Amino acid sequence: MTEPHAAVPPAAPAAPQAPTDVRPLVPDRLDEASVRFVEEFALVWESANGPRMEGRVVGLLMLVDAPYLSSSQLAGLLHASAGAISTACRKLVEVGFVKRHVIPGDRNHYFRVEDDIWGSFLAGERSYLVRLSEAIAVGFSAIGEDDDGPRRRLTNARNYMAWLAGYHRKMLADWQAYRDAVAADPSLAPQGPLHAEPYSDAYPATPPDQHASTPET
Repeated sequence: MTEPHAAVPPAAPAAPQAPTDVRPLVPDRLDEASVRFVEEFALVWESANGPRMEGRVVGLLMLVDAPYLSSSQLAGLLHASAGAISTACRKLVEVGFVKRHVIPGDRNHYFRVEDDIWGSFLAGERSYLVRLSEAIAVGFSAIGEDDDGPRRRLTNARNYMAWLAGYHRKMLADWQAYRDAVAADPSLAPQGPLHAEPYSDAYPATPPDQHASTPET
């Protein structure tokens, strides 16, 4: 006669993991160097036709050593209104620069940026191309058979969006390969800021004459 096996008590359910407390990582205010970076970043952002507040939000999220910030923390550190922060964050989420962060049971709005902000933006920008190509498709239904000019313009727009969407995939893959190569070998990284060259040097207005005679020396 075999002895019955002892009953094994069921495993206790795992305790829910408490959310990370990021308060020690969030400064009460920005120091002078941080303010200078955030405002300089925002000015550059504005020069590319983006709202300055969006640039300030991205600059701050890049600089603060916390995984995410609440909208009230963003407003406090940037001395901005809740409405301005809400508008900026909504647009930044839409275009892919900023991500929402959800804490279960917490009704506050939190935002974060990826470590690779620009790669995330490049991937998210493709959704804009999809929406624009859908709008162009509507344009074809608004023109007649004999509207040659509008048809050429819409056709070029449609073809350009298709080409650009494909190029985005290649560009994103190239960027990720370069990013990983530099991470593996930091000596490949550029040193210091980029230096813009005069436009005429990078793209000569007049191509060199291949048949010009070489001056005698």
